[in-house]
This record gives sequence, C-alpha cells and structure tokens, in this order.
Amino acid sequence: MSTAADGPAGERGSVLAVDAGNSKTDVAVVGADGTVLGTGRGGGFQPPLVGVRAAVDVLADAVGRAMTAAGVSRVDHVSACLANADLPVEERELSQAVQARGWGRTTEVRNDTFAVLRAGVDEPRGVAVVCGAGINCVGMLPDGRTARFPAVGKLSGDWGGGGGLADEALWFAARAEDGRGAPTALARVLPAHFGLDSMYALIEALHLGRIPAVRQHEVAPLVFAVSAEGDPVARSLVHRLADEVVAMASVALGRLDLLTEEAPVLLGGSVLAARHPELDDRIRALLAERAPKAVVRVVTAAPVLGAALLGLDRVGAREEAGRRLRGQYG
Repeated sequence: MSTAADGPAGERGSVLAVDAGNSKTDVAVVGADGTVLGTGRGGGFQPPLVGVRAAVDVLADAVGRAMTAAGVSRVDHVSACLANADLPVEERELSQAVQARGWGRTTEVRNDTFAVLRAGVDEPRGVAVVCGAGINCVGMLPDGRTARFPAVGKLSGDWGGGGGLADEALWFAARAEDGRGAPTALARVLPAHFGLDSMYALIEALHLGRIPAVRQHEVAPLVFAVSAEGDPVARSLVHRLADEVVAMASVALGRLDLLTEEAPVLLGGSVLAARHPELDDRIRALLAERAPKAVVRVVTAAPVLGAALLGLDRVGAREEAGRRLRGQYG
C-alpha cells in the first residue's frame, strides 16, 4: 500500500473527507484531481455518549475501508465534518484526536453543518440551516470568515428540528386531552400512530420505556400532516419552526454582510429536505422580507461531498477538481 508521501502514487490520495452524523459516517478518499478513489461507511459519531476516543474508533473503521479501497495509508489533508462538534473548543479537541491517528499530514475538523453548506455551493460562500433531530445554522465566506451558533439546544437558545417539533406536539396534545390546553387533533393522531387510544396511554408508554424514546422522531411528520388539515395548534408549530429557520439564516447573513447582496441560503436535514409545502412556503416568504436577495435552495447532495470540497479548498486544488468531484456525486 502506498502512502501520501510516496510521490506520484501517494498524490492519488490528497484528501480524506469524513462526514459523521449521529447515525452514520461516510468517508471518501479523493485525489488532487477530484477523483474519488475509495469510500467507506460506518456507524454514528457520538462522543458525548461514548467519549472522544471510542467515537474516533468508529471513524477509524470507515476510514480503514476507504483507504484500503483507495490503496493508500495516508493523505495530505483530513477534512472531517462531525456531529457534536458544536463549539470551537470541541472542534480543537476532536481535531487533535483525529490528527493523532496519523491519517493525514494536516487535519481540520468542522461541525457537520459546514458539509451541508459546502455541498450546496460552488464556492465557500453562503449560509446553511439544517433541521434533522435538532437545528443548526452556519455561514462562510471564501476569505475564511464564518458565522455560527453554539447549537447545543435550549441552553444556547435553540428550538426546532424533528426533536423540537415532537416535544412540543406531545406537550400540546397532553394538555388538550386533560383540558389544560386548547383542543387539537394531535391528541388523537399521536397515540393512534403508536396503536394506543389516548395521550395518557402514550405518556405512560414513553415514560416507562415500552415505546423507545428514539421513536419520538416519528411524531414530526404527523405534525405536518395535522397542520395541513388546518389544525391551529399543529400549524402554529410549523410556523414557529419556519420562524426559527429564518431567524438563524438572517442573523448569519447579517454577520457576514450578505444581507444586501445575492447569497445562497441552503436548507438541509430530513425535516427541511422533505419540502413540506407549508413550512417551505413560509420560510421563503419570511426570508423575502428579511433578506430579499437570498437565494433559497434545498440541498440533497451527500454531505461527504461538502467535506471533500472543503478539503480540496484547503489543499488549493483547481476548480476542475471540484467539478469532477461533484459530477461523481450526481
């Protein structure tokens, strides 16, 4: 097996791109010309649960497969976009842990939202908002300036994503059933989805673990369905999520001085990628008021593409390399 220091053969593996989310990890070894030489997939990256060393071990499994497929054992640069790298201090800690594995000469760790942003733009310029289980937003400029939020949940002022929708929907449905709150069809639809006849039964099943907590992610699509039927409570939650997306995007645009010029606003993650009409329409309408020159697009490209493009940016690859790489990810 060749190494990145072996001259022409080693140059085949210029960038090791890693996109690691809570549920899965994707890795690609990319040559300096943008050719994908090898890929690998592994489990989720969750240092808060298992610790940094064990979390990086998960990356190592996928990295090993990708490097074996590429025929290299080391690259010039590791571009790792990782879930749970929410604060700069966490990025530094994780960067040191990844660099210690010896996969590349240099290493840069970013939050995984940066991968979504870079995957959706031809140059590192714009803002991305991601709604999956939670919500996050980042922005960047070609000169290296970035805009970001701590994005660690309620503690840092965040609300949204599938988890936020589920929590609020359950809260409103519980209060509707016992009379403390306004009536909503959520009180009927949510327990029925889980094969139960009341919110009390659903609360009991969730509290006692008979329904695993992870299944609460199934609630978010129900909120959109009930909202589409005109339910005021469900609709208020959809509107609140749109408001949060626009608040984050417009603040990030402002921090980068992009409010007065045409700039992309990329929407990603399972909730936004589903393109629920009511949510999508409200986001676009509100952005038209607060950032009228924003160009809104939904990102469907694999985030590992963004991690790889960030890596090619870092090693000074030619524009043709980025176009070639993007072509391989459709």
